[in-house]
Amino acid sequence: MQKSSLIFRQLFDRACCGYTYLLGDVSSKSAILIDPVLEQVDRDLTLIHELGLKLKYVVNTHVHADHITGSGSIKNKLTAIGESGVKSVISTSSGAKADIKLDDKEELIFGGNQLQAVYTPGHTDGCMSLVDHKNGLVFTGDTLFVRGCGRTDFQCGNSSLLYDSVHQRLFTLPLDYKVFPAHDYKGQTVTTIGEEKQFNPRLTKSRAEFIEIMSNLKLEYPKMMDIAVPKNMVCGF
Repeated sequence: MQKSSLIFRQLFDRACCGYTYLLGDVSSKSAILIDPVLEQVDRDLTLIHELGLKLKYVVNTHVHADHITGSGSIKNKLTAIGESGVKSVISTSSGAKADIKLDDKEELIFGGNQLQAVYTPGHTDGCMSLVDHKNGLVFTGDTLFVRGCGRTDFQCGNSSLLYDSVHQRLFTLPLDYKVFPAHDYKGQTVTTIGEEKQFNPRLTKSRAEFIEIMSNLKLEYPKMMDIAVPKNMVCGF
């Protein structure tokens, strides 16, 4: 069996039930951090240094409404200890500030590994998923959850657009690709494209049925939204 060239860690924040993902290249030790949470920055940086990694990119899949991103804090802390090479990344369509703004199908390369940006709007108009074709992984942000999906009732959310994003951009990936979402509220950690195509209770429905489901969720207004969204438009500051 060929040894993997990828270092992978899934990290959890209990307050927002959110996942942060650390990916590192075994040979070059360059790394990417996906969807960092401000309150967990010290934890994440400690792990990065323990594993001997050098952070190259810190990426947000979209402008989050339920937590403040750790992107800006990470950059400041690393610069303070002489590690100033890290770049913040977000989609161009998000309209948010970042060092690098990715367009659809552009790639982030770290050593012998790479992530491809795949635009998947619907939860917000700036959502992107990140696909690792080499290792068969996809980081779906709030677009696709384990047996669920992100809400579509704020930040230019659009249920019809989310339905298309999932069916045209994600469900067309190989069935065995592992799906790592930005959140889970039931303790689940991973799923696959094949599982979600077969079992997702919302996205196995017709478009009309899906739109009806999403319009009747009756969810509470996000507690952090009015604080988080403005800060996340400018890297958490």
